[in-house]
Amino acid sequence: MAYKVHVGERVRNARELKGMSIDVLAAKANLEADILLKIETTKDTPSFEVVVMIARALDVKLGSLIDEHDDRGPVISRKQDIEQSFQNSNSKHNRSMNYFSMSQSKPGRHLESYVISFEPCVEADFVLSSHRGEEFIFVLEGAVEIYYGTETYTLHSGDSIYYDSIISHDIHSLRGEAAKILAVIYTPV
Repeated sequence: MAYKVHVGERVRNARELKGMSIDVLAAKANLEADILLKIETTKDTPSFEVVVMIARALDVKLGSLIDEHDDRGPVISRKQDIEQSFQNSNSKHNRSMNYFSMSQSKPGRHLESYVISFEPCVEADFVLSSHRGEEFIFVLEGAVEIYYGTETYTLHSGDSIYYDSIISHDIHSLRGEAAKILAVIYTPV
């Protein structure tokens, strides 16, 4: 995933502001210290999932690490911008998911909103994640399968789900077919 800002520099600044060592942050984020050091000192682009893990470990808003703008006022996302600006994340945990942040230029926000497209892929191993907060998912196109705790839910175009994200969960396209969702995520700081 390509960010227009130097994520590593923002991670280092947030970590130092909190008086946290690289080793402590790495342990809290469940990452190796060498990987975190590389993120901070190079312009290498970490996967979206890694940035989320770091933001949670630092107890900062995700947008503070990846947002390009620092404007006030409403944020408008145009359809053509969304379709042309997907950021790809091909980490082992994100299985060809493409993201478009619909709120990145709104500082101080409490919600993260994304249009996420799932490219067709055949995967059987899904990694469940959990974090404080809530998520709302609305299926725009295709169908998705959601693992939530011990339950599995199938949602089709027009369906939605709202859940506590502290419960282990994973979202992926149904049977590896293409799909697109709107995801609104609230993570308390």
